[in-house]
Amino acid sequence: MDPDTLETQLKAEFDAGDRPAHVVARQARDLADAGQIESDLDHELTADRIVANLRDAPSEYSLVERWNWWLGALELSHGGYERFRIRPDAV
Repeated sequence: MDPDTLETQLKAEFDAGDRPAHVVARQARDLADAGQIESDLDHELTADRIVANLRDAPSEYSLVERWNWWLGALELSHGGYERFRIRPDAV
C-alpha cells in the first residue's frame, strides 16, 4: 500500500486537508505493515479498499472520524484494531 497514493486519494475523495490526510495515510501504512487485515479478512490492504470502506461512514464525518469509525467496526468484528485509531486532538 503506497501511502502517497492514499494521501492523494483521501484529499480528493473526502476534501481533507494535508494534515488529516497525512495522518490517516501514516496509520494505514502501519496497519498494512502489521498484516492484520490480510490475516483477518484474507485480502491485501490497498488505497482503493481503504477509500471504499471510509465512504461507508456517515457523510457528515471528517476524514479522521471516518477512519476511526471503520477501525471501530474492525475492532468489534475481529479485535486488535484499537491501536490504529487516531486521537482527534493529534490532527
